[in-house]
This record gives sequence, structure tokens and C-alpha cells, in this order.
Amino acid sequence: MYSIYRQVHPVTGIESAVYCNLVDPIVKSLVIGGVNYLHIYHLNSDTDTSSSAAILAGNKGQEKEKSQDVKSRRMKLECVASFSLFGNVYSMQSVRIAGSPLDSLLLSFKDAKLSMLDYDPGTHDLKASSLHYFEDEELKDGRCQQIVNQPLVRVDTDGRCAAMLIYGNRLVVLPFRREISPADPSMDGLVCSNSSPVQSSYIIELRKLDERVCNIIDFQFLYGYHEPTVVLLYEPLPTWAGRIAMRKDSCCIIALSLNLEQKVHPIIWSLSNLPFDCCQLFSVPKPIGGVLVFAVNSLIYLNQSFPPFGVSLNSIANISSDFMLKTQEGIRMTLDCAQAAFISPEKLVVSLKGGELYVLTLMTDAMRAVRSFNLDKAAASVLTTCMCVCDDGFIFLGSRLGNSLLLKYTEKTMAELVDNSISADSKKERTDEPATKKRKLVLDDWITSSIDDLDELEVYGSEANQSGSQVTQYTFEVCDSIVNIGPCGQTVMGEPAFLSEEFNTSEPDIELVTTSGYGKNGAISVLQRSIRPQIVTTFELPGCTDMWTITGEEQQEDEDNDVETEPEEEHTHTLLILSRQDSSMVLKTGQEIMELDHSGFSTQGATIYAGNIGNNAYILQVSAMGVRLLQGVKQLQHIPVDVGSPIVCCSVADPHIMIMSKQGHIIQLMLKPDKFGTGSGARLAISKPSIALLPKIVTLCTYKDESGLFTTSTTSEQVSAIPRVTEPPPTPTISTSLEPPLPLDKTSVDDEDELLYGVTSIPKTDAFVKKPEERTPGKAIPVKETAHQPTFWVALCRENGVLEIYSLPEMRQCYLLKNFPIGHRVLVDSFLSSSDPRQGNQEKTNVLQEMPVVRELLMVGLGSKRSRPYLMARLSEELLIYEAFPYHFPPVIENNLKIRFKKVNQNISLRLQRRYGVAGRENKDPLDDDDEESWHLNWLRPFDDISGYSGVFLCGPKPHWMFMTSRGILRIHPMNIDGAVTCFTPFHNVNCPKGFLFFNGKGELRIAVLPGHLAYDAPWPVRKVPLRCTPYYLAYHMDSKTYGVATATAEPSNRLIKSVGDGDKEFENLEKDDRFVFPLVDKFSIQLFSPISWEAIPNSRYELEEFERVTCMQMIDLRSEGTVSGLKGYIVCGTNFAYGEDITSHGRVIILDVIEVVPEPGMPLTKNKFKVEYDKEQKGAVSAIAGVQGFLVTAIGQKIYIWQLKEGGLRGVAFIDAQIYVHSICTIKSLILIGDVYKSITLLRYQEDMKVLSLVSRDIRPCEVYSIAFLVNNQDLNFLVADRNKNLLVYSYLPEVRESNGGQRLIQRADINIGSNINCFFRICCKKSDPIVDVKSLGVIDNKHVTYFATLDGSIGYLLPINEKTYRRLLMLQNTLNSHLSHLAGLNPKAYRSVQCDMRQLSNPHRGILDGDLLWKFFHLSLTERKDVARRIGTSVEQMINDLSDLDRLTDHF
Repeated sequence: MYSIYRQVHPVTGIESAVYCNLVDPIVKSLVIGGVNYLHIYHLNSDTDTSSSAAILAGNKGQEKEKSQDVKSRRMKLECVASFSLFGNVYSMQSVRIAGSPLDSLLLSFKDAKLSMLDYDPGTHDLKASSLHYFEDEELKDGRCQQIVNQPLVRVDTDGRCAAMLIYGNRLVVLPFRREISPADPSMDGLVCSNSSPVQSSYIIELRKLDERVCNIIDFQFLYGYHEPTVVLLYEPLPTWAGRIAMRKDSCCIIALSLNLEQKVHPIIWSLSNLPFDCCQLFSVPKPIGGVLVFAVNSLIYLNQSFPPFGVSLNSIANISSDFMLKTQEGIRMTLDCAQAAFISPEKLVVSLKGGELYVLTLMTDAMRAVRSFNLDKAAASVLTTCMCVCDDGFIFLGSRLGNSLLLKYTEKTMAELVDNSISADSKKERTDEPATKKRKLVLDDWITSSIDDLDELEVYGSEANQSGSQVTQYTFEVCDSIVNIGPCGQTVMGEPAFLSEEFNTSEPDIELVTTSGYGKNGAISVLQRSIRPQIVTTFELPGCTDMWTITGEEQQEDEDNDVETEPEEEHTHTLLILSRQDSSMVLKTGQEIMELDHSGFSTQGATIYAGNIGNNAYILQVSAMGVRLLQGVKQLQHIPVDVGSPIVCCSVADPHIMIMSKQGHIIQLMLKPDKFGTGSGARLAISKPSIALLPKIVTLCTYKDESGLFTTSTTSEQVSAIPRVTEPPPTPTISTSLEPPLPLDKTSVDDEDELLYGVTSIPKTDAFVKKPEERTPGKAIPVKETAHQPTFWVALCRENGVLEIYSLPEMRQCYLLKNFPIGHRVLVDSFLSSSDPRQGNQEKTNVLQEMPVVRELLMVGLGSKRSRPYLMARLSEELLIYEAFPYHFPPVIENNLKIRFKKVNQNISLRLQRRYGVAGRENKDPLDDDDEESWHLNWLRPFDDISGYSGVFLCGPKPHWMFMTSRGILRIHPMNIDGAVTCFTPFHNVNCPKGFLFFNGKGELRIAVLPGHLAYDAPWPVRKVPLRCTPYYLAYHMDSKTYGVATATAEPSNRLIKSVGDGDKEFENLEKDDRFVFPLVDKFSIQLFSPISWEAIPNSRYELEEFERVTCMQMIDLRSEGTVSGLKGYIVCGTNFAYGEDITSHGRVIILDVIEVVPEPGMPLTKNKFKVEYDKEQKGAVSAIAGVQGFLVTAIGQKIYIWQLKEGGLRGVAFIDAQIYVHSICTIKSLILIGDVYKSITLLRYQEDMKVLSLVSRDIRPCEVYSIAFLVNNQDLNFLVADRNKNLLVYSYLPEVRESNGGQRLIQRADINIGSNINCFFRICCKKSDPIVDVKSLGVIDNKHVTYFATLDGSIGYLLPINEKTYRRLLMLQNTLNSHLSHLAGLNPKAYRSVQCDMRQLSNPHRGILDGDLLWKFFHLSLTERKDVARRIGTSVEQMINDLSDLDRLTDHF
């Protein structure tokens, strides 16, 4: 049994964040980590109010937002880089090494690995500068793995060293290099590239210092000490809440002074008898110093120079601790799961587990001794996992239970508030009670809607400082948010509510609905992997090869009349030009679309290009033999062009026009004002640039740069921002991919290197940039918003693979790239690599003979204010995407562009599935790229405003949307629902606002819009529906097409249940003081939702009883005599009455039917409501349910029952004894698979004719099961298990195998670790038809199913069975990529995917599951690397791409 695992939706939860100068020495970056991902963000001022955030929020709040932007400019998060890791990040810190202008990242990984990462400005990537590994067996103390004690990293407050806690009782100390060697005085404080940033590390055995030092809870470095001083919080003899009568105040602290040179560490301070519930330490910055101890019920400040000071936060602390605690009046809270960060030396922001934000102020006396605490409630925000303070009054709240937020906090003095209140008579009351200040919320993003209490985001409250300082008031404002769909507890598949009738697919179209968040951040996330446009109308227009929409004269007149009030986005398209093989058609688009018979357009031949020019004042039409300039439909100028061959390509960057003939001749035109007084106002000036015509030019593209990156001069501003590193610019002899190249054949290494990368002609330079003295590297300087003057460029590609960039209009060459189609990871200017750049590749090798030809080139500015230049190139079967990044090294190449290009990793393949053939393919396919006439069809179509989004649309057999908003992440979404797309153009019309037009492969012109309810700036298009409560279970009712959602709201409860007599119980109300924190009890209910509007259907809520919890819920087909099929779908729910350990547990089985009724007037959603079919209490808790052959299967207590629904009641049919606690049941036909919380899985079989439920086989090894599913591969049936250790295990029933003991034991066949916990599986049949070729594939996949899963970290993946031949081939590819790719942070994918066990197993890992995340990196390799990898494993590149593409096609769902 072989299969492949792949993650198709990345992790969205955030668990760690730091703010440092990682990428730029001037501008700080926010680095966030989530499981195995790193994202680097910059904080940019939001001036682009038309970005996606405002669009997603709708137009109703834009005017309000603009007025508030004037008062205070909002900051937005822009992603500048993202990285995936083969390991889970457990802790992240930053440190500045002496002499380095940039900070380094410290990442810790399981079990005891540490990596130091630095930014490489030459490759726009992270590189490992130091790796540390402490996983010796003698350090593990016999443990197999660390579950509780994960590696924690802390950095000294002065950056002298770092420490990592491993295995809970050892401290690893890593001293950093502090002095620069004076050997080279010209270094001027720069980093020596060959010197290690970390000196030799050593390990402190904490038990040897004091045998009581164990069970380390937390540790921190202290401020203000001459040597690095670390304080540890530990609990030598653990206790718990039930034993505080016997043992309390069991926590202690100990402080060690680390002498890094002598490697000695004396104990300088210790304190014992701290409360047993101490959970965190926080170092207090200078000048106060000391450490703040967070306990669940108390808050304690400790300092070596002063006696301890602590306060109780609730009345429980008075019982649970004898530590000297003062009562904090007016406060009732707990600090478990709290996060905190200092915003000043005496103030810190605390986020509680319920999402409340408090500002804690340390009140000090004249001796700087803390005498009191002041806690003010500030806001209600997201449930926080990590907190990071950013400069200039911003704080980032990262969360894995909701959307992460960027907040802006402001501080006002009371004097200002009093002045404001005096000047405004209507606001006098506010000076008396500032705590009741009106709260407001400024939100412009739909994804922050999961925050509770949307009106509580402005902070209120006053502070009375006892030391005489002014009373302050804080205001928090949400600036930006990052969407998170995790934790995905339950996921179901359903039909989308809105799907255009034109899409008649053979397979059902489905979407994913998953539960997200917790508590007030609870939501339902609706996911669609591919985009499904809403069709306005369709026309049959066969034979069209291209089309363009044009802003016409009428709209221009309107704009001239009212320039101030008419926004540019409202320019409507009034003309549509269609091009055929031998003619063109001009259509007028108003209320109706009609053809123009008389116009100045050329309609006798095919149109090569048509579009607006001159700020939409004029129209340009390019045909095969001439160029026309028009104003409206009136022709102003006609220029016949005859260069020996027809024109095939045109590119416009207003006012510059470049046209190219079939033979590669270039003609340059420019729109200029008409000086001859003809009245037209403008004319086209034509010229022929003097550039070499050989090798032949195959394609070109013009570009208008508004980012300021495309510059040939280095200003002083840019020089000062250069990352000061000593690594010289790479010479052309180094691989331009700038990655460890795969070793080629030794006989051809020299020739191929010289051929691919040029001859060495750049001497090494020792010039470095002087460090500016007026800037302090530690302080972040905000990005200056300078309006860059637009510059114009043209990029052209030759048939030998050389890419050249020229400046316009002077046509001066400024950049040259050799062997561009090979697809290196980083593109470096090779202008000086040979005497004549165009003649450097005359030798013929196998590589160059097979080098693909660039069919199309596009250079476009994306993102906020088009500040992110992208270079896209379409090859015959591949799409290359590069992003430009600045590279201001000392200008060894004068007057050339100071940029490089970094390859964007994506998996778009333009390869057609020709192996299966296409029936009846006699007609020529317009998308057959082997046809030379189709080479110059523009498949890459940039757009500016389609439903508020900008990006690029990729036509062809596999159409894709590429979006980029101000968030700065290129989002690529397929649109495969309508098959191939031959051409595309934006279309803004009164009947189709901000929509688009496209032709499908059948010659149908579709007018469409993007569905507005989805957000496309996400890994998958998503809609998040806030619930304000925790969703636990989902069930899709197929008959009514509605969703049943089981939710819970946590409410404080003072009721206690006691057992009286024979099973009776009574409720007792506990009377406690006002500061007692009552426990939260979930109140469950089941609500019906409609996917039409994703609103709760009124009057369809089913309330559960007090203390009753929903433990399972599914839609199950049960036998019914009222339907034709004999089965009817019901929503079945199992519950448990959680009364406590003194009361015998009972539960209920609730069977709900969704019926149709007459809707209430004006409320069409009320046509559906619940009807209770069955509702009775059972003998035990109902822990799992399922359906088998029309019967109901339940797990009640330690038994499995089978019931039949008959005459409104459940009749018992069969039962069998189970293990400890069955929490999941999965059925297929007559087989029942059950998962136990500790005793792994058991396979049962129900025989209906004999009404017997029998045991078939079981797994005898203990396994803590999270979820179970079936893995179906034609005739083979296997069993899939996800366990607590984040493993995926595959079992099989093989009675003929000796180890199975005659079939009594299930045999484990495969295993893999995925790094995330899985709570639910869902299974679907593989895609049987390809939308491109529209033909059934081979019959071997008719009964193959792909098993998807969603994780608690917000990721989605699948497991797909594959045949042995494919497995062996891809296994060799995996092993090759594992050893020859450079993996970030020095991690090993093979170790990451190895199964994790609690104890040592007496068997080897079975493996058998391929790592798709590693295999798909094959697409990211360059052409030469792919060939070498394929040669190593004895196959071809085409074979490997076909294998991976087939797997993509089989799993192309949602």
C-alpha cells in the first residue's frame, strides 16, 4: 500500500513573532512564525484606500475611513518574504551580533535543535549562519521524545549570549562574538564573512547546581547586570489544585550569573515558596529592573535589591497560597494562558485568555521599588497566542484561535482631555468619568469581524499614578489583520449556493465548510480552491482569437467636465474589439452590445493590439501592416508599417509603444502633442531603434515603473540603506541560481559553466559602503513615502535565451540576462560577462539545444501603488515568475539597473494531458502551443480593477488568477470550472460593474463578475462567517442544502450538582464573594444555517439542557418508508451530561429532521426548520455516532450499539463490547471502524441477515487516536489513523500475513509525521475527467478515493493512494531532492517526516508515504538542475513532471 501526502493549504495560525532589523538596517521587520512557516512583514502607511481591505469591507464605510486616515495614517502589513521549513518552530528570538548591521533569527526545533538565520541581500533569502544539535542519548535521560519540555530560547538583554532550555533540566549557553578582529582596519565595523557569530557553546546541568532544580516552568534574562544573568522558575515537588491542603507554594526561582569566558555560573539569588500556579516570567526593563511573575491567581514582582511585592487578582489566591499578597481592589481575573509585552519600562499590555486587553502599570517610589500595580481594562480583542511590540506605538497580537491583529495604541494626558472637554460643552461629562468614554472601532477589513465586541476596540480608563505622574488614557485601534481559518475542528463538504447554470460539469461542484476559532473568535470558514465566476450572459462568437475593451470618447467627455469628482475607477468601457484570423469586429457596449458599422477602426484584417493611450484620451489600434490612432471612433492618424514581415506583437507603456514584426524587427512609437495645428491634439512619432537584430528577437514587453526600484543610479539615500555585509558581489563564474548546484558530469563541468554563466571578467572588489554615523542601527526609521517619478523600460528576449532591458525612449541597454529560460533561482546582471553579450552563447550543447523559447514576456507592477515589479515569462509548458528586489552594491556595472530577480515558487503547469488522447480532435485547437501562429497570443493579461483587485490573468488550457493587494503576497487561484480560456479582458460597464470578459474553448464569450462574498487575498478564496461562540460540529443536510452547526457559549456558573439517593441529583447554588472567579460552563445549541447568505435561519435553534455537551454530530441516512430510496437523511446528535465525577454519566441521542414549511412574510430563509424525530436519554454518554446500511451506530459507555429507527423510536439490533473510550466511528458498507482514545482502532462487521455485530480485527498496540478514516484504492481498503504525536498511520487487514495472527491483528503498512494534529478526515472520489481534454481517464482510477484532512493549525492536506511503479520512481526523486537541495535552517525533511513515538518501538518505521511538499519542489528547480536530478534517478524530466501533474489532476477538487 503506497500513498503520497501533500499539504494544499498552508498553516494560518501564528504562534511566535519578533520585531527586528532582519532585512533592512533602517526599517524594522515583523517576523511571524506559524508551525513550519516564516513570514516577514513590513509596516507601511496605508494611503491606498482602494486596496482590498476597503473593498472587502464594502463601500459603505470608505468615506468614514478616508476622513480618519487624514487624522492618523493607518499602518498596514506588507509581506516581503515567506519561507517554509521542514520542522516546527517552537521558539523564536532575534539578536544583533557585534558589527552586523542586521539582526539574526534564532529558531529552536524539536527535540533540541537550534538554527541561527541571517538575511542574504544577494539572494533575497535566509541562510543559516550557525547550527546547533543537542540530541545525544545521554542528554535525553532515556526519554524517546520530549512532549512537555519543548526547547525554549531566550536572548540576553544586551545580546551577549543566548540560552536554550532542553529536556526540562539542562541549559545550553551560546556566547556570541563581541569584538571585531583588528587585523583589518578597512573593515570599518563590518562583519567578517568567515568568522562564526557563535562561539563554542556549553551545557549547564541544572541538577548539579541544586538537586531541587527540575521541572523548569520558564526562564528569562534580567536587565541591568554586569554579566548575563538568567532567572529560572521551577517547581521541585509539583502539586495541583486538589492537593493544596497538603502542599502549596511549591514554586521557586533561582538566578545564575553566567561568566562566558570562564564558563562558570554561580547562584546569586534564590527565592522559594512562591504560589504553586506560577506560569510565566517577564523581565522588567531598566531603570526598574527585576522580574515579574505571572501566577494564575496572583501577580508578583521580584527584585534582588528589594523585598517581594505581590497582589492577589481574585479571592482564590487567598486560599491557594500563603505568600504575602495584597488585595488588588476592583480586579477579578486569572492570568493562565495570558500574554504580555512591555510598551515602556513601567507599562505592559496584558492579553488574557478571554481576549481582554489590560494595561498594567508598575507604580514605583523614589528608590525605584515597585509599591503597587495599576490594572486598567483597555479593550476586548483576539485570543492571543503571542504578542510583539512594534515601534511607533504599534503592537501585534498573533493568534492560532482567531485572526491576528496589528493594533495602534496611543497615550493621551488628562490635561489634553480636560482642555478638549472645556472647549466642547457637549463633552463635559467625560472629564468626570473617563472610564465611560464612548468606545469606537475603525475597521476596514472583513476578517477582523471575528473579534468580539466590535464597539470595544477603543481603550478606556484612567490611571492615577501614585508617584505623581500624569493620569494617562490609552486608545487601541485595529490597523490590519491576518486571516486564520484554524483550528479546523470539523470539516464537511457541501454544494455552493450560487453556481451559474452555464457550468454543466460531469462531476459535482463542492466547497469546503469548516469550523474555525474558539470562544468569541469562533466562526465558520467557507473555502473554495478554484474561482467560480458569476456569469452575467453568454454569446456564441466562434472564431475569435483575441479581444480588448476600450474606454471611449463619451466617458472621456464626462471626465473632462468634472475632473475633481469623477474617480478614475468609474471609467466605463464603451468599445469592445474582437479579432478573428482575417477580420476584426468593433462593438459598442452600453445598455446593449451592438456592432459599429462605420468607424475609423480597421476591420479588414486581424487586430494585433487595441487599447487606450494618452491617459485614456486616445485609442491605439495595431494591425498586421499598420498603426492607427483614433479619438473615439474618429481616425486621427494612420501609419503604414512595412518591415518585410507582418506585425505580430505590440506592447504599450503610455505614451511609449513598441511593435515587433514576425522576423524580429522592432519599431518604436511615441505619442506626442501635435505641434502642426491639425486640431487632433496628438500624433504618433515613429522611429527604429538601433539595436542588434540577431539573434532574432522573439518577444518584448514595455514597463512603466512606479516603484523606484528600476534605477541606474545609486543615491545617497539608497547607499545608506545598503545591508553592510562583506560578501563581494558574485562573479559571473558563480551559478546565477546562487544555490548549491547539483554536480554535473566532470568532463563537461568547465565548458558548461563557462557557457551558462559567462567568462570570468569581473575582478573581485574590496569596496564597501561606509556606515552612516548619523543613524543608530537599533531604532527603526519609518519608510519615507516619496512619490517616485515614473520611468519607462522595455524588456526583450532573443531566441538564444538572452533577456535584455532597455530604457525608454533612448533605448539604452541597462540589464542583460543570459540563459533566461533555464529558470535560475536568482537572476544576476551578466552585462560584463563577455565582450559582446549577444554573441556569448554560440556554442551548441545539449542544454542550449533543448532550451525552451520564451513565447511571451510581461513586466508588471503589482501590490500597493504598484511598488512590487514582477517579471513573468511564458514558455511552451511552463510559467516563470520573478520578483525584482534592490541590490545596491558598489556599482561595478555603471549605468545599469541596481536590481536582481528572485524566482517566485509556484506550481502552474501549462502542459496538456495528451497521453490520454482527445476524441474527435480533428479541428485545430486554438490553444495548441506548438502552432507558431499562436506564439504571440497574449495569455498573460494584467488587470487593474476587477471587483477591486489587481493582478494578472493567465489564459490557456489551465487558466489562473494572480492577485496581489497591499498585503504583498501573490495569490494564485485556478479557474478550471469552464475549461480552457483563449482570451480575457477586464470589462467595466453599467450592467457588469468591474467585471471581465473571456472566451472559453468552445468559442463562447462570457460576461462575468467575481463573486463578491469571497476574499481572494488568502491561500484559498475564503468567506469567514463570525459566530461569536465556539463551533464544535458541522453537518450538511443534503436534501434541504442547509448546515446544522453545534455551537457553545461559555457562561460563568455557580451551580454545583450533588447526588441524592438512587441516581437522583440536586443543584446547589454556591455563594462566593465578589472577587471569586466562577468556572465557565458551555451552553450548547444546534442552529440551522443557510449557505445562501450564511445567516442563521430564524426560529431554527435547538437548545440543549444545562450542563449538556454535544459530543458528536453527523448527517446520517437512516431507513425510512417515506422515501423512494428507502433512506432519509437526518442530523443525528449525541450528547453527554457533564455533571462531574460524582454523578454517573448519561447522554442523549437526538435525531433531527430538516423539514420545509411555509416561510414567514419577508423572511424566505424560514422555509426550513428542525423537527425532532427522536430525543431520549441513554444509559451512558453517547461518545460517537455513524450510520451503517440504514442503521444507526452509537458508542455508549464501553459498548457499541446498532439501532433501527422505527415508529418514532430506536430499536436495538446488536451490540458489542468496546475498549476504554470510543470517540470516533467510521463506516463503509457493512464495515465499522472505531477509534479509541488510547487503545488504537478496532474493525467490526455488521451482518444484517443474522443481525450480528462481530469483531474482525484490531490493533494491539496503544495509540492515542485523534481521528480515523478509510483509504480506498480500487479493490484495496486500508485504515487511516491520526494520533496525538501528529502521525498519519495506515493499517491493513491481511489475514494471510503471519504477523496478523490469522487476521486478528491489523498490520501497520505506512506512516508519516505531518507536524500538525488532525481532527477530521473527509473522503472524495478522484477527479475522473480533466476539464481541459474533457475525456475520461484510464479506468484504474474509477474507484480510487483521495482522503483529505484539515488540521488544528489551519492547514489542509490529502493522502492519495498510488501504484507501486509511480511510488518507486517518486521515492528516488524524493531521496535525491532530500540530499541535494539546500533546506532552510539546516533541517532534514527525512527526519521531519519520520514517525514520532512516545516509547521505543520494537519495529522499524514502515514509511510507504511520500512527502509531496518535498516532491513539488522539483517544479522550483532550474532546467539544468531538473535534468541532472532526472539523470541521477534514470528517468526523464518529462516523466517526473507527468507523474506530478497526474497527481495534481486527480486531486483537483473544490
